[in-house]
Amino acid sequence: MTVNGPAKLSSENLSHLLSTVGRPSYDRSALSPGIVHIGVGNFHRAHQATFLHRLFEQGKDRDWAIIGAGTRPFDRQMRDKLVAQDFLSTIVELDPKGLTATVIGSMIDFCKNEPQSVVDAISDPRIRVVSLTVTEGGYYVDASTGGFDTKHPEIVRDASNLSSPSTVFGILIEGLSRRRKMGVAPFTVMSCDNLPENGHVAHQTVVGLARLADPDLADWIAANVAFPNSMVDCITPATGPRELALVRDRFGIIDEAAVVCEPFRQWVLEDKFPSGRPAFEDVGVQFVDDVAAYELMKLRILNGGHAAIAYPAALLGYTYVDEAIADPDISDWFGALQHREIMPTVRLAPGIDPEKYFWTIVRRFANPELGDTIPRLCMDGANRQPKFILPIVDARLKTGGTVSGLALEIALWCRYCAGETDDGQTIQLDPGDAAALSAPAIAAKTDPMAWLSIHGIFGDLGDLEDFSEPFAYWLATLNSKGTRCALREYAQSGRDKAPAGPKRPDAMKAARDE
Repeated sequence: MTVNGPAKLSSENLSHLLSTVGRPSYDRSALSPGIVHIGVGNFHRAHQATFLHRLFEQGKDRDWAIIGAGTRPFDRQMRDKLVAQDFLSTIVELDPKGLTATVIGSMIDFCKNEPQSVVDAISDPRIRVVSLTVTEGGYYVDASTGGFDTKHPEIVRDASNLSSPSTVFGILIEGLSRRRKMGVAPFTVMSCDNLPENGHVAHQTVVGLARLADPDLADWIAANVAFPNSMVDCITPATGPRELALVRDRFGIIDEAAVVCEPFRQWVLEDKFPSGRPAFEDVGVQFVDDVAAYELMKLRILNGGHAAIAYPAALLGYTYVDEAIADPDISDWFGALQHREIMPTVRLAPGIDPEKYFWTIVRRFANPELGDTIPRLCMDGANRQPKFILPIVDARLKTGGTVSGLALEIALWCRYCAGETDDGQTIQLDPGDAAALSAPAIAAKTDPMAWLSIHGIFGDLGDLEDFSEPFAYWLATLNSKGTRCALREYAQSGRDKAPAGPKRPDAMKAARDE
């Protein structure tokens, strides 16, 4: 504790914090903006904002500070919290070997929560990068085609009134249009969302929307604006009363927007920044010519792995990820699915050993300090499953591989969306999933095609017997015998054909302790 008890986070109180708490050694008043970041959540501050803080600590690139931005209700709430504490954030790294806290100061302002304020900010010639964390589902992708969804009501609205945009991408286009008229070089658009080829997806959405409204501007954007692909990785749980109390009681800081995260961070970027960029390589960011292998590895093994754990864990009543992965039935299922069906679809990045990477993921999931919750992993399945699981199904089917385990994963998701755990407890679905998925999940108890017929998610996948038949089998098994029986049946099948993964408790302990 500080001498007088917990201190409210602010520039004035930095000197009153515990000596064990890191804080900016640089003069924040001397920073100038170079980046506008849209979608300021926990992940952005644990990841990109922390990398910049570390760079500023080295005395480098202090003309690359961040201005926060957003137009959603969440963004307004975040802005209110950060304004009240001078845009400072406490980042607590939940390392099992010892927790650490650092106050970062790389953000220096936050736009008002209105589109024109954001347009004004990104039109500033000092801004050379606009970065995004707007969630996997925020890019207006047509799930059935993978292309740009020109018929989405928000897109239709912006296309007819681009000078007064409401979407993030309309805002980007209006800012680029202003810069073009001013004779100012365009900013780089840097997606930091968990999407395959996230830069290409951002390009598709920006150019697609611009083309609906102003084809000439669309051509100019396509020819002049860079959209580098990136792979980002740092498990960052949501902040709730538990996390706020930890920051207050253990580190003596009252921070209403505190962030907790794992000590692991990875960021792989394509070096496509025509208007310049910070020297991120000096703080551990890896620049490569092709991000695809890195992002595919992460999206399938880690994000796909999260999905594989989430739904059986929820059905079995678990709250935390580390508790779930310690359950032998869940860990055995997880390892079997990874080795048999997920990892064979991944072209690993140069120098990456597949088994070492797999066990790194296991250790990260098993971190007892992280407090990552199963409900967080389960939410927004309608957006996450088509990005993390269905591409693996497609890849397996195209090469003649079996998809029994992946069909079980989808059946577990369906069973979860029916709204009841194995022991009869009610599952509280997030509102989006409840509205779209609850009814077909309940109907699937007697007709599995009620689930696979959700065309906006599955497209024509339900018509393929190699997938629909194992899905129907596993859903019937889940409904008649329960989650544990289904997990054990899959994990124990074919042991002579592929390693099943980390079933033994001593193996899990070794993974934690390594």
